[in-house]
Amino acid sequence: MNKTVIILSAIFLLVGCTNNKNTTKRIAVAEVGKVILYYDEMPRFIQRGINETDSVAIIQNYINKWAKRELLLQKAEENLSPELKDEIAKQLEETRANLVIYQYQRQMMLEKMDTVLTETELENYYVANEKSFILGSNIVKALFIKLPVETPDLDKIKLLARSNEQDDLQQFESYCYQFAEKFDDFNEEWVPMERLSVELQEDIENEENFLKRNTFFETSDSISVYLISIRDYRLRSSLAPFEYVKNDIKRIIWNSRRLEYIQSLENGIYNEALKKNSFKIY
Repeated sequence: MNKTVIILSAIFLLVGCTNNKNTTKRIAVAEVGKVILYYDEMPRFIQRGINETDSVAIIQNYINKWAKRELLLQKAEENLSPELKDEIAKQLEETRANLVIYQYQRQMMLEKMDTVLTETELENYYVANEKSFILGSNIVKALFIKLPVETPDLDKIKLLARSNEQDDLQQFESYCYQFAEKFDDFNEEWVPMERLSVELQEDIENEENFLKRNTFFETSDSISVYLISIRDYRLRSSLAPFEYVKNDIKRIIWNSRRLEYIQSLENGIYNEALKKNSFKIY
């Protein structure tokens, strides 16, 4: 048994004793220079069901990686020029400052900033900024159905898919749940026309003409029948429906509030510092 295995086996024994006595004594497992790796700093690789031999191998591998990295770090610190060390120190301080400021801003926003957005506010923004919501692609509200070619009552399913009657749609959904390989109404939301092309696994040439001429489309291959029922559509370069851009509007307004709040927070702290003479310009 080599020295490493003996040491690691001892660790298991010490850990067991430590757990039994419920003490907080730390167990050192490796040392590079003045830096010590303690057992409690290691990831919890040792899980129930792993035998001791496997655990020893996992721990030994981790220690080797830790030692190589620590040795490289110490060698780099010994040989880097003073100028590079100063630059690293500046970068670390800048990173720390940015992180502290970010977390404080985030905390204050969570506590103080108004995050409530009413439907009226969203609609007003939509009306006032219509030119910002022109569609760059064709969008649809549609049903997509993929059925095996041997599906019973296939002609009846096609008729039901064309209907707008509630009873027919319920019957249609019942058939789909029984036989369809895929049935998707896209949560009755607007989706880009490309989504239908993906489902059909083929490009739809001249989407504008397709949408103008079809409320129902059918195609098939040797295995499946594909049905598309177009409930509504909007063409590119037209105004996007409010529902389609509603979440975008939420993000726009929220980001605007966030920037305004951060600026107000910074100005408030700055002005308070001036009043208390804790900030001076020489």
